[in-house]
Parts: sequence; structure tokens; C-alpha cells
Amino acid sequence: MFRLFSMAALWVFLVSSGKAVEIQEHNSLMSHGHESHLMDMDGGMVMGQNTATLPGGCDRISETKEITVHAGHKYSEKFPGTMFAFDTQEFNFKPCTKLTVHFINEDNIRHQWMMHGLPKYLYPQGMFHLEITGPAKISGTLILPPGDKTYLVHCDIAQHMEKGMKAQLKVGKGDGDLPSIPGVTANAIADDYSSVKSVLAANDAAASAAQKVAADKAAAAAKKLNPEPAAESQGSDLLSGGTVIGLVIGLILAPLLARKFKGMSASEIIAYIFELLRAGLDFLMSLVKKLIKLISAGKTKTLPGN
Repeated sequence: MFRLFSMAALWVFLVSSGKAVEIQEHNSLMSHGHESHLMDMDGGMVMGQNTATLPGGCDRISETKEITVHAGHKYSEKFPGTMFAFDTQEFNFKPCTKLTVHFINEDNIRHQWMMHGLPKYLYPQGMFHLEITGPAKISGTLILPPGDKTYLVHCDIAQHMEKGMKAQLKVGKGDGDLPSIPGVTANAIADDYSSVKSVLAANDAAASAAQKVAADKAAAAAKKLNPEPAAESQGSDLLSGGTVIGLVIGLILAPLLARKFKGMSASEIIAYIFELLRAGLDFLMSLVKKLIKLISAGKTKTLPGN
């Protein structure tokens, strides 16, 4: 029964973990004081929307394009040192393109797709801005200005751009690359860990010195507790007499024992040795008994009278 329950629980877990994240679409946006500023009650926001007014210098819409931009933590995995990112870091369109951006935020936090540097006479604050708390999708449209220019696209939530959520959008040929675009251009301020390495090296040296001091103190304490024996005589380095006698006896008995134990198994040899020990103990006990009898007989003997 328990095994059946465990299998059912595992199946439910696998099904739920493999289920795709449901993206909420924000389609019912309402004007908020200006036709270019749209919001809904769930916090979706589009600022700078322009679907029909041509920027100065554009005689007509050159082409109509739609892009889908995904944003989330998982897109930063390919850029070490970042935490958030768009799935695309560079966009390129013709001047005077009518562009619709479908912005999909896959994180459970708020993200933005914000484009800066647009002409302020047409786009309030000079920007086009999509914002939503995910997982959710929101869409907006703008008409790109004429000319060759590179625009910054980023998330303006605190630290999100610094942590990797930025890109560049080139109109025409652009006017160069922006710095610190993940996967596109080098960081304006390169990561420098040399000071960290110096601190780590200093810490390692200090730790080694402390360990050496501790080891020296331990050795000195051990020397006080166990002082070295005084110098012995000239023959102190030789084997003790008992050891020499034991070696001599072993050398004498080794050939005899080798012949005796030849052909015997290990268990038979052990049994034989125990039998010898038992016989030796019996012999010693008999000697002790005889000695005790002799002593007792001497104490009880009647001495002749004077």
C-alpha cells in the first residue's frame, strides 16, 4: 500500500513539475490620461504607444514588423555574472518601421522592455515602455524614427539592467555599438579580481603562519610533558639482553618447529600450541604444589627434645 502511494505521489510531482508556465495575456489596456499611455487593473503598462503618427522625416511606413521578446532569469545563464536577461540582445530594423513588440515576462517578478532616445515631440519622455509582472505577456506598437541610430533597450527596475537585462536596437546601420551589452560588446568596466586574489593570498599566508606557530607551541608543550631520556652508555643503542635471548631461542627453535608443523593446517598448529601451553601450565602447577607441600611439611615437623 505504501509503495502504491509513493508511486502515485511521484507521478503527481512529475506531472506538475513538467507543466508549462501559464502566461497571462494583458489585452484590455485602457488609456490613462493620454492615448499613448495605457494601463490595466493588473499592473500591465504601455507608454509611448504610436500606431499611426509618422515621425518627422518619414514619408511613409517602410515596413511592418512584429517581434516577441522573452525576459527572465533563465536567459542569463549563458552570460556569467548576470542574473536577468532578454532572450535577444540585439535588434535591427529599417528606418520608419512600424514595430509591434510582444513582451513576455517569464519570471514571477516585474520586468520592463524600455527603449530610450526617441524624439520627445512624438514620444513622451523620449521613450517607448512595456512593463508587466509575470508570468505574463503585453504588447505595444511604435514607429521607428528615420536615420541610422543605435537605441538602448533595457529593464529599468532597480539593478535589473546592471544584472544583465539590456540590449541594443539598431535603426538602419546604427551609429555604433553600446557598451556592456551581454554577448555583444565588452563591459565598460571590466571585472577585476586582482585585489581579491591578493587578499586571499595574504589570508593564506597568515593562516599558514598561525598554523606553524600553533604546531611549534604544541611540540614545546609535548616536550615538557615527555622529556627525552638522559644519554645512556655506549651500548644503549644495542638490543636489550632480553631481546637477544629471545632471538637466540627463536633461531634455535625455528628449525625444530618447522619440521614439527610440516604438513599441519593452521587450525592444527594453533591447537598444538595451546596443548603445549596447557601442558606447560600443568607442569608449573605441579611444581608449585610440590613446593607448598615441602614448606608445609617443614613447619609441622616436631623437633626432638633436648
